[in-house]
Amino acid sequence: METKKVWLVTGASKGLGLALVKKLLKEGFRVAATTRNTQSLIGELGQPSETFLPLEVKLTDNDDVKKAIEKSIAHFGQLDVVVNNAGYGQIGTLEELTDEEARTNFDVNVFGVLNVIRNVMPYLRKQQSGYIFNIASVGGYFGGFPGWGVYCATKFAMAGFTESLADEIREFGVKATVVYPGYFRTDFLNQGSIRTPQQPIAEYEAARKLEQAHLDDINGNQANDPDKAADVLIAISKENNPPVHLFLGNDAYEMYKKKNELIAKDVEQWKALTVSTAI
Repeated sequence: METKKVWLVTGASKGLGLALVKKLLKEGFRVAATTRNTQSLIGELGQPSETFLPLEVKLTDNDDVKKAIEKSIAHFGQLDVVVNNAGYGQIGTLEELTDEEARTNFDVNVFGVLNVIRNVMPYLRKQQSGYIFNIASVGGYFGGFPGWGVYCATKFAMAGFTESLADEIREFGVKATVVYPGYFRTDFLNQGSIRTPQQPIAEYEAARKLEQAHLDDINGNQANDPDKAADVLIAISKENNPPVHLFLGNDAYEMYKKKNELIAKDVEQWKALTVSTAI
């Protein structure tokens, strides 16, 4: 009988993370789930058990992350699949956002993920197997959203280091995928998961309109189902040759096509100058 793999899921108390953990437990997997407040997670999923370990972790604290991973392995004896899902949305144009606002978004969305990778890789490398999912956003591939520049930059960063990671860890039998979800019907656009600029500038009309569209119109009307996203991640985790890049949702697929068309147009239009630099 196959021993079910152990998953570590960050940002597990709501949204895609919670949907994934629920699905994993239902299908008999063992799960270590991180959150900022374990009581909310226990309220949703029950007390710690042989199959479930809720962990209160500050992902921006490398030592705290290291201890959480050690607890997970001590509890389950192994670790197989890591899902870096925790993060939050930061709205605001590049001029509006303070240095603190921008750096805090990077601390959580980028450096928090790097803390997890840095501390799980010794175990995955030693066992010569494992899988790392880095949950970015379609905004990590296409950044044409006024007022979302810093958030998109954090997700572009995740995409970039996942590409390198996939090549770095391949020789150890470990796989990595960056996931680009489109709009999923979660609480991502609710207060607590998204932040607006502390010092908005009224002149940025396009950014204000898109901000209100996300908070008032798109929120609650997203076209994608997080439970189906969880199904996809579980299915991909079983593949021998999984993709490095995974788009989720019709909207994500359409934005992927739009970005590629824009790049192709620019490259061809300016090709003469592009190739003019040869010695």
